[in-house]
Amino acid sequence: MELTWLQTFLTAAECGNFRKTAELLYISQPSVTVHIHHLEQELGVKLFDRERQRVKLTREGRRFIIHAKRILDDCEQGMNDMQAFRQRYTSKLAIAISPLVADTILPYVLKKYMIKHPEMEVSVKVTDSVDIEGEVSDDQVDIGLSCLVPNHSEVHYETLYNDPVLLIARHDGMDAERGPLPDEEEILTENLLLTDNHPVYWEGLKKQIRLRYPRVKMMRVSQIHITKRFIIEGLGVSFLPASTVRRELLEGSVMEVPCHALTNLPSAGTYAIMKDRDAKTIEFMQFLKTFRI
Repeated sequence: MELTWLQTFLTAAECGNFRKTAELLYISQPSVTVHIHHLEQELGVKLFDRERQRVKLTREGRRFIIHAKRILDDCEQGMNDMQAFRQRYTSKLAIAISPLVADTILPYVLKKYMIKHPEMEVSVKVTDSVDIEGEVSDDQVDIGLSCLVPNHSEVHYETLYNDPVLLIARHDGMDAERGPLPDEEEILTENLLLTDNHPVYWEGLKKQIRLRYPRVKMMRVSQIHITKRFIIEGLGVSFLPASTVRRELLEGSVMEVPCHALTNLPSAGTYAIMKDRDAKTIEFMQFLKTFRI
């Protein structure tokens, strides 16, 4: 029994058409027929009933799906294990991070961590903050870096830092020392305000802005990196955590607009969420805290 036969069988079972199976697997349709025929001979059962242009699983075929998936999964796990062994990984660390955290200097921090710990196989999953707590709780990841405080007692969390929220606009090209300071009211009333790119602070902030500047026009943009792109292209302005625009401020593609009327600006917290405080998560946390993300 060959693994390619099993892959062909599972693909055909999913799409119910040998021609489509051939297209998905980049093989010829006769090859699909041959794979299924060999598999049926090997098992001694009929796996599909042919119905005009479609194929339908037999009772035996439906039963065999479970085993075919298990065989392929076991094979993939074995390949991954041998690859890890070849690379001399002796431990794994799975991290879930929010898109907001991913947009900071975290890639730089991870690179430094992996250089220091070549034996550690690190995997990173970018996940919305609202889902990170569940992934930690369900043991899908070892640690989560989120913008939301967790709600359940079965996980622990530590505050990594609280970030000031800044009003950010496209750089006007003026010299910071000799040019006039950008005006808060002018910036907000003459540009679209790009909102809802952070899961915590926007509801309260929008109310405060509407009370002070009722003529402000707002547009929802759910992702920080898209918001920054829009700002750089001159499409609008936004209130963003300082850590997410550090590079752009240094490069001069955006500028901070001082706020005087809006005096009660929020801060944006970043939290490390863990279920088990084992040696590797504790060590990673200690390493993380040596950087100002």
